Amino acid sequence: MKKMNKRAGRVIPILRMVIVLSMVAFLVSACGKGETRELYHQFPGRSWGRFNLLSFEIPVEKANAYNVYLFARFTPGFHYETLDFNMILNTPAGEERIHEYQMSVKSKSGEFCIECSKDSCQGSILLKKEINIAKPGVLKIEIENLTPRLTTEDVLGIGIRLVKSGK
Repeated sequence: MKKMNKRAGRVIPILRMVIVLSMVAFLVSACGKGETRELYHQFPGRSWGRFNLLSFEIPVEKANAYNVYLFARFTPGFHYETLDFNMILNTPAGEERIHEYQMSVKSKSGEFCIECSKDSCQGSILLKKEINIAKPGVLKIEIENLTPRLTTEDVLGIGIRLVKSGK
């Protein structure tokens, strides 16, 4: 009988620890749920056509303030200092915002000024800081290539990241 109690005495603290860790994991995953949304469009030929309009539709579950980022991935052969583009953003409430951007990619000397690994580089730019999405629905973003070439070579893909603001 004593052996059984010793064994039960060791099992109960282990069960408590498992339950507590499970609860912590659940809370962490629940708090982070829906905090960041990311959509990515990969270019199969590693080039972005001048008139290839990219459309992103991002579900927004809760009215809140969000930061909107564009991120782009390039090959090391990308030739330009900037990636020029136009953004048209439509909120679920019907508000429309339009703006032209230049994302710095290379310095004047030709060195990348974004993060690079062996086979690719990635940069990002803040499109809208703490934009108030007044109601749940679909956030629609269109990105238009403004680089003055028919195709912009060595672009692997373009993505949009929506991050709940700390506001």
